[in-house]
Amino acid sequence: MNQSFHFTNFLKSLFTIAVVAVMATTTNAQQKESKPLAQPGYYQMKLGDFEIIALSDGTVPQQLSKLLRTSPQKLNKALSLNYQTDPVEASVNAYLIKADHKLILVDAGTAELYGPSLGHLSEILKRAGYSPDQVDAVLVTHIHTDHTGGLMEGKQMVFPNATIYVSKVEADFWFSPENYKQATSGMKKYFVEATTKVGPYMNAGKVKTYTYGSELFPGITPIASPGHTPGHSFYAVESKGQKIVFWGDIIHSAAVQFPDPFITIIYDIDPKAAVTARNKAFAEAAKDGYWVAGDHLSFPGIGHVRNEKDGIGYRWIPINYSTYSSGQ
Repeated sequence: MNQSFHFTNFLKSLFTIAVVAVMATTTNAQQKESKPLAQPGYYQMKLGDFEIIALSDGTVPQQLSKLLRTSPQKLNKALSLNYQTDPVEASVNAYLIKADHKLILVDAGTAELYGPSLGHLSEILKRAGYSPDQVDAVLVTHIHTDHTGGLMEGKQMVFPNATIYVSKVEADFWFSPENYKQATSGMKKYFVEATTKVGPYMNAGKVKTYTYGSELFPGITPIASPGHTPGHSFYAVESKGQKIVFWGDIIHSAAVQFPDPFITIIYDIDPKAAVTARNKAFAEAAKDGYWVAGDHLSFPGIGHVRNEKDGIGYRWIPINYSTYSSGQ
C-alpha cells in the first residue's frame, strides 16, 4: 500500500507555470463579492462511537449557466424552485472524523488557490479546538485542488504529521508526465497544482495509495466512484449500525442535480461515468437511508436523500440542527 513518488525534476520544470496558474485564479465574480461575514464555520455530530465535525473552507460564487451542462430553461426553473439565482455560492467543505483516538480529515480545502472567500480550513479547524499538526490522516476524495490545495501553505506542509491517503488510480493519473503532456491547455494547470500541493508529501514518503476492497481504518472504507476524476473515491464510515458516506464531488448543485442527476458539470473528466456514479450513489442513499456528506453541498453539507413522490429525481433533506450533536 505504501508508495512514494519521486518526480523532483518534473516538479521543477513545472514550478514557474504553477506560480502563474495560482496567481490567475481569482474570478471576477469573487472580486465583486462584499466582505465575507465571520460565520462559525464548524458543525459537530455523533455517529456511533465516532464524532464527525464539518469544517467550512468558505464559499465561492459559481456561474452555473457556464458550468452545468443543461438548458437555460431547466437551470432557471430548478434555481427558482429553490429561491436561488445564478450565480450561486458553492460551499467548500471538509470533514474531521474523531475515531479510535485518531483525527482523520476528509479533504483539505483550497488554501490560496481560489480567492479570498476560501482558504479558511486551518482557521476553522483551530476554532473547533484542533491544530493541523494533530491530524493523523487525510483521506483525499480526488486531487482537484479545491480538495488538496490546503495541504500546503507556501512551502510548508499544513499537516506535517499526517499520512495522505488517495486511490492508486487517482495518483497514477495526476502524476503521469505523459498525461500532463497530452492534457489540454486548460487542464494542464490541474496537473501543475497537484505537483505543488500533493507532491511534497509524496517526496517525503507521506502518501499511501490504495486499491478498493478493504478498510483503511476500522470502520472506514474507500469506495470507487470514478467519473469526475478517474480515481474519485467515496469514504464510508460506520459505527454501531450508523453510517455516513463522504461524497466528494459527486454533486455540485443540490438545486439542479438532485432533481436531475443526469446533469453534469464541465469539471467532470468522464461525464458519462460521473452520471453513472451519481445515479448509483443517489439510489443507494435513498434506499438505505444513511447519512451523506458532500464537499459542495451548502454547509455543513450533511443530510439524507429521498426519492421524489413521482419517482422522478431526488430530494435533499439537510440535517436538522442539533445542540446535542445527534441530528436527524
